[in-house]
Amino acid sequence: MLPPEHAAGLHAPPPGPVVAFILRLGQALHQYGTPAHRLEEQLRQVSERFGVEARFFTTPTSIFASFGAPEALQTSLIRVEPGEMDLERLTLLDGLAQEVIHGKISPEQGAERVEFILQSPARYGPAITLVCWTIAAGAAARLFGGGLREMGVAAVSSLAIGVLAQLTQRHLPASRVLEPVAALLASGLAVAAASVLGPLSVQVATLSGVIVLLPGLGLTVAINELASRHLIAGTSRLTGAALVFLQLTFGVALGQRLAELLPMPPPLVPAAPLSFWTAVAALVVAALAVSVLFRARPADIGWIVAAGALAFGGARFGTLGLGSELGAFVGALLLGMASNVLARVRNRPAVVTIVPGMMLLVPGSLGFRSLESLLARDVVAGVGTAFSMLLVAVAIAAGLLFANALVPSRRVL
Repeated sequence: MLPPEHAAGLHAPPPGPVVAFILRLGQALHQYGTPAHRLEEQLRQVSERFGVEARFFTTPTSIFASFGAPEALQTSLIRVEPGEMDLERLTLLDGLAQEVIHGKISPEQGAERVEFILQSPARYGPAITLVCWTIAAGAAARLFGGGLREMGVAAVSSLAIGVLAQLTQRHLPASRVLEPVAALLASGLAVAAASVLGPLSVQVATLSGVIVLLPGLGLTVAINELASRHLIAGTSRLTGAALVFLQLTFGVALGQRLAELLPMPPPLVPAAPLSFWTAVAALVVAALAVSVLFRARPADIGWIVAAGALAFGGARFGTLGLGSELGAFVGALLLGMASNVLARVRNRPAVVTIVPGMMLLVPGSLGFRSLESLLARDVVAGVGTAFSMLLVAVAIAAGLLFANALVPSRRVL
């Protein structure tokens, strides 16, 4: 039989400051886009550091945390609204967690630092954010094979969508209809431009115009969570990505009705292909824009551009031997391995370069095209493209899993 003081210690409640820090850290990490498996592992490490018996369960909209022995649990439920990806704040929160784990600061000081990080002003203002919305769409149109007209139309429509996003971000009911309204705007502008300016690819202009809203990252994270056996979180996130696809497709369907009200554009004549250097420039510009849109620190932008180029080039190289879908596996594998090595060298989270690099692999574009084909009653093409989308997402998730097995990262994030 255990001594009375030991028996009492087994059922003693965990220290209040430690629990408060763990819960606040978890809520902050969740808010800025941390996947379920990484979030739970980070909180588990902090709990172990202080000898607190804890169990965590997260979904895309909630955190369940239980502290203490199973027969004397203290359970907390936190309802979380998913926020936007913020790589700078994720980096700061990861560094803060490491300081607490290694005993450099107390949990009380850690909780204060979490609040300071959350209240700090955004790195980039509305003007530069709108510029990045614009150039991201123009660069995407070039990478999708468009010409100067498609790039210009996509840039204008993405700028308009960016303004709309900033106007509605503080009004929740309006922000929930942003995707269909944005797709309606992009599709309508593409159809009108084709009628007024001359022949252009309406599909490329529309797809590039909404490129920032495509949930390619959410789809890949969902597959990654499912592969990590976090079934509820992965299924919920996958359903959310599918809903965004449907909303975008609905908006495109409404926008394309304008074709019946405008003169029919002349047949599209294939334009002379742009020089190869324009694709390289578009890749660099797209990586720069994604870095700002994900709020990366200026010191990390150069590494993000290099990681994006490695992922894109690896995917193109892999396409030669594995096909267009499985080629994404090579890009994700190289991206994950390089990011983990860089995380070890720089002592920074690997997510800083992995997330922007994944965006350049864009599985979301295939999903959007599949729903557009189904909307046009081309069921065979729609189902085939949807299968390609899932195959690309699975290939990216598999590449990251293999990268973590071959070159493990020392950091959770």
